[in-house]
Amino acid sequence: MKNENYFDLVFQVVRLIPEGKVTSYGAIANYLGLKSGARMVGYAMNASHSQVDIPAHRVVNRNGLLTGKHHFGNPNEMERLLKLEGINVIEDKITNFENHFWDPNSLKLDE
Repeated sequence: MKNENYFDLVFQVVRLIPEGKVTSYGAIANYLGLKSGARMVGYAMNASHSQVDIPAHRVVNRNGLLTGKHHFGNPNEMERLLKLEGINVIEDKITNFENHFWDPNSLKLDE
């Protein structure tokens, strides 16, 4: 699969993350059938910043850490965007991560 096509698939999934929710690189990779593709999802998120319609701030690591924050230009931007959606972040980690986590595998076929 070419990177561009894979990135487009990742972007489609990220656009589905509801406001006030987050998911992980690995959950997206798993949903797309690439269980070891979390790193590729990260590459896609790094490439997404030139597109305004991709809520990349909603993608974090499996522990709720803001590992991609340095790709937002301002190191506080990812946290600021999450807080605007009601997600609390302390020391670069989402508090109550399990309450905010959205699993793409929960999608229904008719969504």
